[in-house]
Amino acid sequence: MSTAATSFPERNAAEVADLVLSPEVAAPEVLARRARQRRQMYIGQVASYSLGASVLLLYAYAGAVAMAVPSLFWLGGLLIIGTFTVLSEAGFGDRFEDHYLTVFQISAHMALQLVFLLAVPTVGVTFIAVLFLIFAFGTLRMTSRQAMLTWGLATGGLALVFLGSDLPIGLPVATRLERTASMLCFVLVIGQCAFLGLFGATLRKILYRRSIELKAAYQRIEELAELDELTGSYNRRCIMRLLDAEIEKSRQASTPCAIALIDLDWFKRINDAHGHPVGDEVLRTFAITMFANIRPADCFGRYGGEEFLLLLPDTSGDAAQRMLERLRCIVADLDWSAFSLNMHLTISAGVVTLRDVDTADTFLARADRALYSAKAQGRNRIATS
Repeated sequence: MSTAATSFPERNAAEVADLVLSPEVAAPEVLARRARQRRQMYIGQVASYSLGASVLLLYAYAGAVAMAVPSLFWLGGLLIIGTFTVLSEAGFGDRFEDHYLTVFQISAHMALQLVFLLAVPTVGVTFIAVLFLIFAFGTLRMTSRQAMLTWGLATGGLALVFLGSDLPIGLPVATRLERTASMLCFVLVIGQCAFLGLFGATLRKILYRRSIELKAAYQRIEELAELDELTGSYNRRCIMRLLDAEIEKSRQASTPCAIALIDLDWFKRINDAHGHPVGDEVLRTFAITMFANIRPADCFGRYGGEEFLLLLPDTSGDAAQRMLERLRCIVADLDWSAFSLNMHLTISAGVVTLRDVDTADTFLARADRALYSAKAQGRNRIATS
């Protein structure tokens, strides 16, 4: 026999995402989606009770139950569904984390089965079978505490039926029509079991896909947390962390390490003369140029304003100076007139290599002194310290 359990509650990937939203922060579009999903569920429940009533109608024609039983069963189901539909449309459930009010729905549907089990014990096995399905579908949404509560309620109801009465609970199979009705009852129950399995498999796929999406989003958040929004290079916090790691690695492996503190010459004049939007584009173009001309192992980050820090692992002082001289020439030779006629941009840099006594602070301080020296000598040059 089919019941309200058949469509209890179907979820898609969007609804899985809703589970992490508390009622206080649920957006209007989320609330609208939840209401739409509940309506779909209630429509499915009406169809389920209609199928169940049809099976009871066969029993009634066979003489196993009174003719009023199918109608009463169907109307009882509609009363439960109608009550929760009204609550749903009023937004009552949206104030709770479980907006389906699962425990209350499951309890109401189980109570209806127990009432008909007591009232029509001759076909009682059909109602007992449905109890298992209702509970199974409900556990897909319930917490452990809610599941234990509904299990206790079901246990109490079954104890009342089996221990509190001597009713002969059976399944009529005396005539061909009764056997057909009983067969259809179990066919529908097995069908719901199959649906439950398919639903569980679909839910696992949805959750797996969601976990992949969340992992990718988390990875993207980590990347954004490490990158300078304007230039796409590492931000100051990240480049400083990489500097500490590179110093430690260099000392453990006894390999040379160099850094270059780079400054865009007269950058303030560009901002003043052409505006900050042009200045931003100049910074982006400079960063892209650097990325295109450094090694994969090198790390390039924005140290602050128009100053950038370049980490050169496993690089001697002479090699670092040659590399920065090449980069200086590349930047100077670029056609910057696309931003403004006669615009010209150069860089100055201070290049230093790691010493045994250096900390990250002293390492950077020496690079800063070298950069100051390059500026003092007229800019557009590389200096060492």
